[in-house]
Amino acid sequence: MSRYQHRKGKINDNALEALLHDPLFRQRVEQNTKGKGSYRRKDKHAKGGNWEASDKQKSLSLAFCFADKKAA
Repeated sequence: MSRYQHRKGKINDNALEALLHDPLFRQRVEQNTKGKGSYRRKDKHAKGGNWEASDKQKSLSLAFCFADKKAA
């Protein structure tokens, strides 16, 4: 189990209450996935990714690995 580094001052009396006021348990706004307010400009094209470039890099590294074994 990892230990959490408390960020909001020194814990005096109540450790649980001190953790509640820490940024770890701050209120977060949940974004809609469908409907009103669900548009995300940055994530619009992230689904497809860059699959072609990553595929080429993997095949090149495999080709060089086999080339070294044959030469040796």
